[in-house]
Amino acid sequence: MLERLQLHHVGPAPKLEIDFAPRLNLVTGDNGLGKTFLLDVAWWALTRTWTGYPAAPHRGGDIKPSIGFRYEGKTGSMEHLSSYDFQAQAWPPKQGRPANPGMVLYARVDGSFSVWDPARNYWKSAPSLGVDAPDRPPAYHFSPREVWDGLEPGGKVLCNGLIRDWAFWQNGNDEPFGQLLQALEALSPSDKERLEPGRLTRVSLEDVRDMPTLKTAYGQEVALVHASAGVRRVIAIAYLLVWTWQEHVRASLLLNQEPTRRIIFLIDEIEAHLHPRWQRTILRSLLRMMAALMGTEDVSVQVIAVTHSPLLLASLEPLFDPARDALWNLDLKDNAVELRREAWRRRGDANSWLISDIFDLGEPRSLEAEQAIQRAEALMQRTSVNAEEYIVAQDALRASLPDVDPFWLQWRFWARDQGLRDDSRE
Repeated sequence: MLERLQLHHVGPAPKLEIDFAPRLNLVTGDNGLGKTFLLDVAWWALTRTWTGYPAAPHRGGDIKPSIGFRYEGKTGSMEHLSSYDFQAQAWPPKQGRPANPGMVLYARVDGSFSVWDPARNYWKSAPSLGVDAPDRPPAYHFSPREVWDGLEPGGKVLCNGLIRDWAFWQNGNDEPFGQLLQALEALSPSDKERLEPGRLTRVSLEDVRDMPTLKTAYGQEVALVHASAGVRRVIAIAYLLVWTWQEHVRASLLLNQEPTRRIIFLIDEIEAHLHPRWQRTILRSLLRMMAALMGTEDVSVQVIAVTHSPLLLASLEPLFDPARDALWNLDLKDNAVELRREAWRRRGDANSWLISDIFDLGEPRSLEAEQAIQRAEALMQRTSVNAEEYIVAQDALRASLPDVDPFWLQWRFWARDQGLRDDSRE
């Protein structure tokens, strides 16, 4: 499990340090403050690869950019401090074989994925073969299209892709398809909206592949390629987890070693494209699914997820364990980015989360309604108000608030106390 990141003169701030919780870590904050950046660096610390451009160091003066990290591996703790090499334009990894962190998956918001498998990507020296390391890919990086159509770099078939694997598994009706069914059921938003495979079909004369479908609540079977963005993202997560685990088990058998019992899942904007009903269940379903996939309770699962969803946070209140989970907030204070661990407390519904210090919204309403309420509250603080000021404030409230808004009770009580005409119902 990833235990710590410490960043000096790299990223959005001169210094950021984070001590991760062992199970669930939620990272919040405004756009552009470094949430995705933290996931990118976490991936590099665990796998020694970058999913895109390496992290850019700060430059100027005598600063020494560095990335420090610590994680618990199969054989013990791994700790390293990498100082940026300006001449090589690179972050040097630790020399020698690092500790094995377990399986690492990274789901990015654009639909791309990365997978690091300790059986297929973790090399061991092989002096009997005359080589220092077997020819294995450092990681599997999928573009959004490659998730569906397959990963074939340099003519090597590393993954058949969701469409072909799903159809093959469904025709065979064997263990992988059973695990896929289990994953889809766990990730379904509700019992009434189940992700249930339909019959295989064809979608065009130019595509001879058997196309998986999903049954819908309105009685049709829809090809996966025609499903909504939210459904496609969730089934891609389900497929990648099943594919990664199946290939890991087979590789472990070839290597005569036990499968891993540790999974680290990095997810950017986990709620992306999801209906609020789905946002309430996605994280708990994912945790349950990963443990079930491995077929044992003796498994360590760590999730580091970025979220902008107040509903997702509200839905976790019964599940959140401060001993195993953490809520992190990237915030802008005095023109500087700071990262802090928020003291967890139940805030209630999604509206209460919206106006908390996590999201910093003044009101869980429209901007116009917020401004109208702020003007009205300013009047209510004054000792005297003339009729014209009152009418202007009331008209603004009428234009932006519904008749049932609870603010009307406060406003009417104040108006009557001030002897002003209460014509809000006219």
